[in-house]
Amino acid sequence: MRFTDNKCDPNNLSPLMLAFIGDTVYDLFVRETLLTECPRPVKKLHALAVEEVSASAQARKIKAVQDMLTEEEADIFKRGRNAHTGHVPKSADVMTYHYATGLETLFGYLYLKGESERLRELFTAIHNL
Repeated sequence: MRFTDNKCDPNNLSPLMLAFIGDTVYDLFVRETLLTECPRPVKKLHALAVEEVSASAQARKIKAVQDMLTEEEADIFKRGRNAHTGHVPKSADVMTYHYATGLETLFGYLYLKGESERLRELFTAIHNL
């Protein structure tokens, strides 16, 4: 599933590095899903995508599926949630932003591990909320 053949052990990356790639992975899944669900104007697709990838939406959705996580995944999520991000956007409170960062960390970790089926399973559960 990975784009490059470069070796990268996600266990050697910080939670914020995992969130860096996980943010994009999650965004791509959202955009692909919106695009394939039904035809819409691009402006509407963009607005829906922005809403889906907001910190508040991500935080709400990860909280709803936390019981689906394996022990390893829960540990990765918690590492991301507890990471010191350095800033919080004006559109989110600290706790919400940390939960969203945890979700992105988890998606980055699973992506770099090549766990495409597990990513699909979690994203489907999240998206269907």
